[in-house]
Amino acid sequence: MNSRNTRAIGYGLLLLALLAAPFLGAYPVFAMKLMCFALFASAFNLLLGYTGLLSFGHAAFLGGAAYLAGHAIKVWGLTPELGLLLGSAGGALLGLLFGWLAIRRQGIYFSMITLALAQMLFFACVQAPFTGGEDGLQGVPRGKLFGLIDLHSDLAMYYLVLVIVVLAFLLIVRTIHSPFGQVLKGIKENEPRAISLGYDTHRFKLLAFVLSAALAGLAGALKTLVLGFATLSDVHWTASGQVILMTLLGGLGTLSGPLVGAAVVVLLENKIGEFGNLLAALSHVQWFRTLGESVTMVTGLIFVVCVLAFRRGIMGEISAWLARRHARGVSSPPH
Repeated sequence: MNSRNTRAIGYGLLLLALLAAPFLGAYPVFAMKLMCFALFASAFNLLLGYTGLLSFGHAAFLGGAAYLAGHAIKVWGLTPELGLLLGSAGGALLGLLFGWLAIRRQGIYFSMITLALAQMLFFACVQAPFTGGEDGLQGVPRGKLFGLIDLHSDLAMYYLVLVIVVLAFLLIVRTIHSPFGQVLKGIKENEPRAISLGYDTHRFKLLAFVLSAALAGLAGALKTLVLGFATLSDVHWTASGQVILMTLLGGLGTLSGPLVGAAVVVLLENKIGEFGNLLAALSHVQWFRTLGESVTMVTGLIFVVCVLAFRRGIMGEISAWLARRHARGVSSPPH
């Protein structure tokens, strides 16, 4: 069995698990939050893993779209589908602005410009009246999809999120395997050579940046619709650091890596306290009960271990192992 078939089977099993998750005892709201962050990480991976652009300001697109969609649905009375579209468009517009200002710089200069612009948006959100300041934008109603499907039902909302995330993921897959995606890979590997072949690399990088920002905006708008609120943590620089951690932990430049990385980070953030309580009960060491308060320390420790032991990330190492195993099977003589 080749690697393509293995990947197809893996994605099929994952989709089946997600379809059955609400009936297997999974908490729908937590699963929806996980899928939103998986989409956010996949959008970021499109930019860093396949184009080679490290943005320190991707939280601006997640949080900006979250506030925009939430305000439009709550105050302007837009339907959920229009709110999601507006959030995605807002993310794309911010991406166009950020990209136009930053894309002609490379390396750390590009990263610092995106961080500075994102922090400007963060301080704007602190001061803007419609964001609710430190209290955040709260009470965003889910409404009815197309006026027919009541999204107040967690089950209906779950399957809407699942459909949107799967379609967005398929869009990323199609983009990566298209001629446009091949040019992006060429720019990442050797930009001067791409320029010598006649490609306008700035235009390609800007398009990739806008697409990544639009998908990140969709993730932010979807997250607001699911949870019913948007907060300053969505636009803070730590959210940008979090998505970088997810991507690197799962496997940079792999399609499944961001999904795994997002699952690991979100599970750690939400379950580390329960795990600490369990360890404390088993070992009678009460210090473990403080693990929930030190989640960033635990996440950082896991990240350091993965960087030292798994340089390609979790899925990167698994893919490399499968490739080596396949190569040995092909090269071994028949008996």
